[in-house]
Amino acid sequence: MLHHFIETKEALKRLRTDQDGVVSFEYIIVAVCIVGAVGAVFGGGAGGQIGKALTTGITAIVTAFNTAIAG
Repeated sequence: MLHHFIETKEALKRLRTDQDGVVSFEYIIVAVCIVGAVGAVFGGGAGGQIGKALTTGITAIVTAFNTAIAG
């Protein structure tokens, strides 16, 4: 039991000092803002071709991000 506690404690220490995930999350936030801005400029809402393409792109980014975190 102590072994698992120590492993968990060390993993949490590494997670606290690892800033790569934070930067990736910031990129996702920026990408979502860009999608919103492009959607507002070109109009058509999420139902238009541009909206569909951007939604597909964001979905791919979020999926890749979640896969990277889980893996």
